[in-house]
Amino acid sequence: PGHQKTTLSCYGDIKGIFMNPLLFTLALLSTVGAADADVSIPFTRHTLESNGLEIILSEDHALPVVAVNLWYHAGPINEEPGRTGFAHLFEHLMFQGSKNVGDDQHFKILSNAGASRINGTTSFDRTNYFETVPSNQLELALWLESDRMGFLLETLTLEKLDNQREVVKNERRQSVENRPYGPSGEKLFQTIFEKSHPYYGRIIGSMDDLNAASLDDVKNFYQSYYAPSNATIALVGDFDSAEALKLIKKYFGDLERREKPAPKEIKTAPITAEKRVTVEEPVQLARISMAWHSPVAYSQDDALCDLAAYILGHGKSSRLYQRLVYEKQIAQSVNVYQYSLTLQSLFAINVTAKAGVEMETIEKEIAAVINEFKNKGPTDREVKRARNQLLTQMVSGLQQVNGRADLLNRYNQFTGDPGFFAKDLGRYKKASAKDVQELVKRLIKPESRVVILTVPKGEDAS
Repeated sequence: PGHQKTTLSCYGDIKGIFMNPLLFTLALLSTVGAADADVSIPFTRHTLESNGLEIILSEDHALPVVAVNLWYHAGPINEEPGRTGFAHLFEHLMFQGSKNVGDDQHFKILSNAGASRINGTTSFDRTNYFETVPSNQLELALWLESDRMGFLLETLTLEKLDNQREVVKNERRQSVENRPYGPSGEKLFQTIFEKSHPYYGRIIGSMDDLNAASLDDVKNFYQSYYAPSNATIALVGDFDSAEALKLIKKYFGDLERREKPAPKEIKTAPITAEKRVTVEEPVQLARISMAWHSPVAYSQDDALCDLAAYILGHGKSSRLYQRLVYEKQIAQSVNVYQYSLTLQSLFAINVTAKAGVEMETIEKEIAAVINEFKNKGPTDREVKRARNQLLTQMVSGLQQVNGRADLLNRYNQFTGDPGFFAKDLGRYKKASAKDVQELVKRLIKPESRVVILTVPKGEDAS
C-alpha cells in the first residue's frame, strides 16, 4: 500500500536516470517503496560577501537543463495589520518589467529561450520565483532575476500598481469570495488567529488593504524585504559550479547591500475555549471545518501530525472516510491535513455533508472516530501505510530538477540546513503508532478548537 510505479516515457529519460546515481535511486525507490530510503541531495552553499545573497548549488548532468529557484524570505509573515497582501502583490509586479527588461517581457524572453516552469508563488512564510532553462541559457535567467532584484523600483509606477492591484482583486474574487467554501475557509484563519497575527485571513490580502495600498507603501515593503541579504538562489542541473558562481557574482555581486530584516517576535494566542462560527454561502451542501493549533514545520510532532492526518482523513481507506462516506453514508467528502508553517501550524478536518444530513450528526461521528483513535491508537499497519505514502510523495518530488531546487530552498529557510532531506525522512521513520496516538491525545481537544459551519444560504445550522 502506498507504493507508486515510475513510467519512463522515452529513451532520453532512461538514459538520464541511469547516468545519474541519485535519479536511479529515486526511480528505484518510487517502485519498491520509500520507507527505507536513504537519499541525500548533493549541494554546496555559498554567500556573496558583497551583499549577503545565499547560493545553493547542486550539479546534475543527466539532462541539459538547469532549474533556477529564487526564494525571498518574505511573505504575509512580514506584513502589518492593514497592509496585507503585499507579498502576493509583488509576486505579480515582479513580472511587469524592470530597468533593463521591458514591460511584460519576462515570460516572453524565457519562453523564447526554451524555458519551462516559469512562475512564482506566495506562501505565508516566503515568496519564490523559478524557471527551468536549457543549460546554455543559465546566464540569461540569472540576468533576468538580478535585474528585477536590483532595479524593479526604477520602473514601478502607479499605473503598474493599479493594473496589478485589479488583477489581484479579481483573483481574490475567483479564489475566495466567489469560490464555494472560500469565505468559510478565510473565516477559519480569521477565527483561529487574532487580527494582529500575520496568518490572519488569506495570503492574497483583504480588499480593503489592497485598495488602500499606496505606491510608497509598496515601495517601502520592497526596500525592506526584496534585498540580496533576504534571498537565496538555488541552482540544480547541468552546470559547472565554479562557472555558475562567476555568473552569479557577475549579475548579483554589485547589487546594493541592505541589512537583513530582523525577525519579528510574534506569539500566537492559544485557543483555550472552543470558537464556533456559522457562515452562510450559496452552496448546495453544508460543511463542517475544525482546526487546532499544531506544531511548527519540520518539528518531530509536525511529522506525527502528517501521519495522523493521513490515517484519519487522507484517501478512501482513511478512518473518517470509511466511517462517514462508506459506512454511514452521511458525508460527500473528507479531508484532513497538517498545514505546516513557521510560527504556528494548523491541523484541520473538513467534512462536506450529504444533502439533508444534519451537521450535528456529522459532528458526533467525527468525535466518535477521534475518540476511538485516542483510546486504541492507530495500528502499526496504518502508520506504515501512511509513512509509505508520505515518503513516496517526498521522494517522487525529487525526480525533477525544479523539485529538488525548491526543496533545497525550503529546507534552507525552515531548518537552516539545505541537506535536511535525510533528517526529514527520519522524522517519519522513527514515528511509532504510540507516538501518533499520544500526539492526537495532546492536540485534538474540543476546548482548543475552532469550528466553522458552512450552511447553504437561507438554511439554519443544525
